[in-house]
Amino acid sequence: MAVTLKALEERGARVDVVVATGGASGVDDRDCDPPTAAAKAEMRMEEQRASCRLFGLGQERLRFLRLEEDAAGHPVSGGGNAARIASALAEAVPDAVVLPHGNDTNAGHRRIYEMVRDAADSWARESARSGAPRTLLALLNRDPKTIAMREDVVVPYGDERAAWKGSLLRCHATQQLRNQRTRGRGFDERILAMDRDTARRHRLHEPYAETFELETYGDLRR
Repeated sequence: MAVTLKALEERGARVDVVVATGGASGVDDRDCDPPTAAAKAEMRMEEQRASCRLFGLGQERLRFLRLEEDAAGHPVSGGGNAARIASALAEAVPDAVVLPHGNDTNAGHRRIYEMVRDAADSWARESARSGAPRTLLALLNRDPKTIAMREDVVVPYGDERAAWKGSLLRCHATQQLRNQRTRGRGFDERILAMDRDTARRHRLHEPYAETFELETYGDLRR
């Protein structure tokens, strides 16, 4: 979703990145010494920092929640995790959030979507009741693991931005290596191929496109 976030930033939006989990389960043992969960999580955090630096995002705009994870490495639903997500939303006071789609084969994506949706809806509704009515727009990102979604917003982009986005993706070296081993192509190639498919399906002039389904939270009429 980097192209969309950069386009918003260039139009004056403030962009904050909140990383929900350590993501240790996404790192192969051979790529980490020692191959502990803590070391793997630190590797992935440093990769995210590098990607955000290349994006041009100040480190003060990057936050790691380090949510509690289950034995499979997925964030635990509810409880303290939900409270931490709610606190992050209240602190940022966003007009919009960009997050994974809930209709996804990845359990972590589904759980993050559900917790953000519930926290955002409660936060926006409470602000309305307190006399400062507001709604919160959610852009649900298409991922290779998304099963099906509406494509309400399509953001086309060209080869120059594609090269830039590929460089951001390659900052995530552990994911690049894992994809090369398991899928025969890098993380960068996998995501850019998905964006090429989006552009083809929508018959766009640009060769790539990111796409999102929209949801609105905090509507008291519901």
